[in-house]
Order: sequence, then structure tokens, then C-alpha cells
Amino acid sequence: MTTATRQIFVPAESGGRAIPYVLDGEGPTVVLLPAAGLDIVTLGTLASILVEEDFRVLRVGSRRPAAGVTPTLHDLAQDVVDVMDHVGVTDAWIGGHALGGTLARIISVDHTDRVDGVIMLAAEGPTAPTAEATAALRTVFTTDDDAEALEALPALIGQSADAVHAWNIVKAARDADVVAMQDAAVASTASTEWTELAAGVPVLLVAGAEDAVSSPQDAEQLQAAAPDRVSVVRLDGVGHLFPVTHPGETSWVIEDYLDWD
Repeated sequence: MTTATRQIFVPAESGGRAIPYVLDGEGPTVVLLPAAGLDIVTLGTLASILVEEDFRVLRVGSRRPAAGVTPTLHDLAQDVVDVMDHVGVTDAWIGGHALGGTLARIISVDHTDRVDGVIMLAAEGPTAPTAEATAALRTVFTTDDDAEALEALPALIGQSADAVHAWNIVKAARDADVVAMQDAAVASTASTEWTELAAGVPVLLVAGAEDAVSSPQDAEQLQAAAPDRVSVVRLDGVGHLFPVTHPGETSWVIEDYLDWD
């Protein structure tokens, strides 16, 4: 895993914002954004593999909740662009896991000139998670009981993934307070503002075939709406947390699509 130093960016007019990030590697830049309520550590192994393949990877996390402040998704997207400015990244492929992919999509609309393309891992869409997956998410974000979490995790990672490994990463990375803030940001942003695709921006969608949270059918419907610039790759045998459980397979798809070897 990358050993680059974790930094905190506090904008001059911060409004209480303190945004964690890690920048590592040399080469074309890929920005990676984690799923809702998860720290950037969840994308550490994926980032390390991409760095080894001569990418520069900027992982950007979420601000913390601040009293009296309810950001929109546009505000959270602006946080990412502010970090890009801070580290001197003028343009990049912007990628993210679940909510991170939604933020990548918003950045591509709000700041099209900064975005070479969008990478959405387990893209959010109109299909609601299954009841089992919803219950598993609730358990994984609230329980401190290892046995209870390990029983719930297969609904999020698929049957073949290493649940103990996934739980060790997620347990240390989860943040219920950030989830609540991000949920409020979603609620305060019209759905039409995060479901659209920026004109002319290429999009790679990577879907887990066993994802019960972000339906792979939603990715395929998005491709059908813009087949000239949207590509979909489905990973067999993996669930919603595949960037954590299968970082190698995820990185191979990204490397192959970008073709920067």
C-alpha cells in the first residue's frame, strides 16, 4: 500500500472545512473519491497499484460535519476541486466509489474543463438497494461486534471475497457522522443535478455483478443513454465493496481503459 503522507487541506475561507488527501506517484493524474462515510484508506491498495503502473493518484476524502452547515453535493464536489488547486492538478480523470462516483459526475458538470473523464465504481442510480443490502450497510456502519459484521458483509462483498480482510479495513475507515452529513447533502441536491452526464466527457463504469447496493443494470442503462462515450465493465463474482476487496481487478480495468501503459 502507498506510504505517501496523509495531508489536511484547510482553505483560506474554510467555513470549518478540513479536507484529507493523499497524493502519490508520477504520471497522468487519477483522482479517487471514497464511498459515503468511508475514509480514503479504503482506496489505498487500489491507489498503490495504479501508482506502480505510473499514474499519479490523488485521493480526496470528505470534510467533517460542522454545526449549522448543510453542504450540497455541489459543495462537496467543490472541496475536491479546491484540493486539486492546492496540489497543482489542473485536470485529471475523476473517479469514485458509489457516492464518490456521484461527486465525480457532478465535478464533470460543474468544472468540465478540469475533467478528462469520469470513472464510476459501483455507480449510484435509480434502483434502490435490496433489503438485505440495506440491512447489511446499517450493520456494518453501526456494530462493534465482529461476528455480527462478518455475518452481514457477504451481502456487500459477494460470497467469494475475504470478509475478515474487508471488515478490518471498513471497521477502521467508517464514520457515521460523515454519512449523516453526506445523506443531508444528497437530500438538499435535486436528483437531476447528479444524474446527468457532462456533454462530451467520456465515462467508465465498473460494476460488480453481485452488487446489491448499486445495481449493475443502472450502469448498463446509463451506457444505453450515451453509448458513444460511456463504457461498462462488469466484474463477475464481486459485490458493492469491490474497490476494497478486489483492487487488482479494479485497477486492471482502469489501466486497460485509459491505455497509459
